Amino acid sequence: MKPVDYDLVVLGAGPVGLALAAALARERLRVALVDRAPVVTLDRGAVDGEDWDARVYAISPGSAEFLHSLGAWQRLPAARLAPIEAMDVRGDAGGRIEFTAYELGERALSWIVEHRELVGALSEAVRTCEAIDVVAPAEPAAIVWRDDGAEIGLAGGRALSTRLVVGADGLRSWVRTQAGITREPRSYDQTAIVANFATEHPHRGFAFQWFLAERGVLAWLPLPGRRISIVWSAPDALARELSALDAQALASRVADAGGAPLGELRSITPAAAFPLSFLKLPSVVAHRLALAGDAAHGVHPLAGQGVNLGFGDAAALAGVLGTRGPVADAGAAILLERYARRRALPVLAMQTLTDGLVRLFDLPALKVLRNGGMRAVGSVGPLRRLLAQPALR
Repeated sequence: MKPVDYDLVVLGAGPVGLALAAALARERLRVALVDRAPVVTLDRGAVDGEDWDARVYAISPGSAEFLHSLGAWQRLPAARLAPIEAMDVRGDAGGRIEFTAYELGERALSWIVEHRELVGALSEAVRTCEAIDVVAPAEPAAIVWRDDGAEIGLAGGRALSTRLVVGADGLRSWVRTQAGITREPRSYDQTAIVANFATEHPHRGFAFQWFLAERGVLAWLPLPGRRISIVWSAPDALARELSALDAQALASRVADAGGAPLGELRSITPAAAFPLSFLKLPSVVAHRLALAGDAAHGVHPLAGQGVNLGFGDAAALAGVLGTRGPVADAGAAILLERYARRRALPVLAMQTLTDGLVRLFDLPALKVLRNGGMRAVGSVGPLRRLLAQPALR
C-alpha cells in the first residue's frame, strides 16, 4: 500500500497536539494527526452541570489569545470557565507574595479550564479544518527516517509519509524513543493529587498556594461557583496516604493543610494521582523531527505552566513554518533550528524557576532565607510584576 504523503504528521492528540495541528493547518500545510485513542468532540448535552473533571489547566492570557486564534477558546462554555483574579502564595515560615490581575493590567492572571472541555473545544476546531486528516485510533508501529522525510508505519499495514514528524505524545514519548533520544525524565519523588471540592465560603476569584514544610506544594484553584480544584504535589509516601483516604477525610485534610480560608470542603470528584518528573533535553529537534509539549520538556506543576509552555511550542512552530518564505520543505533543518532557538529561552527560564523553587523549599537550612526573600519580593510592586510577566505570556 502506497503511503499517504503529508507536510507534517503530529503524533499525540492531547491539548498541545490538537492545538498544533490546527495552527499548522492555518499555514497551508497538509497535516495528519495520529493518536492511539479516538479523537472525539464533546457532547455537552450529556455533561451534567455538577459533573466536574478533576484534571484542570491554568490557561495564561497569552495561551487564551492563541487558542482564540484557532477558533477553540470561543467554543468553551463561559459557565465552565473560572478566572484567577488574585493569587496568594505562602512560604513555610511566614513568607508571602500576592498578585492581582488588576495591578498587572489583565482581566485574569489565568483561566481555569477542565481538561475535558479544553480537549472538546480543540477537537471541534480540528474537525473543521479540511487540511487535517485525523488518523485515530491508530497504533504507530515504527518510523523509518529518510534524508527527505520519514515514513510512519501503523499497525495493520497503513503508512504515512511526511516531511516532518512532530512528537506531542507526552513525557514518555514514543516518538522520542524512535528518534534515538533516550534521556529519561528525572522523578521528583512527588505525586500530584488532584480533586475538586465544594467550598463553604466563596473564593472570589482567589487562587492559593502553600509551600508546606516536608509536605510538598498545595494549590487551590477557583472553579465556577463555590468550587475549587486542588493540586497537592506531595512526597510519594504522603501521596499514597492521601490517595487511601475516603472523600470526607481527604476534604478535611486538604482544608486543614491550607488553614481553611474557604471554610469546610466537600468532595465533588474522586481524587486522581499523577507522578511528577523533570525533563530537560539537549535539543527539541533532530533530523526531520520536532518535539512539543511534555515530549519536549517536563516541569513541576507548582507554577501551572506545563500546558502553557506546550501552547508556546505550538505557536512558535506554526509561526516558523508560516514565515518560511521560499523554503518549501517543512522539515528543513534551517526551520527546525529556528524553532529550537525560539523556544530555548522561555523553556529554560520556566524550568530554572520551577525546579529551583522545588529544590529551595526542600532544604530546611534555607527556611529563613527563602521566606525572607518572599517577603522582600512581595513588598516591592515592580519586582512582583516582573516575576509575573513571563507566566502571563
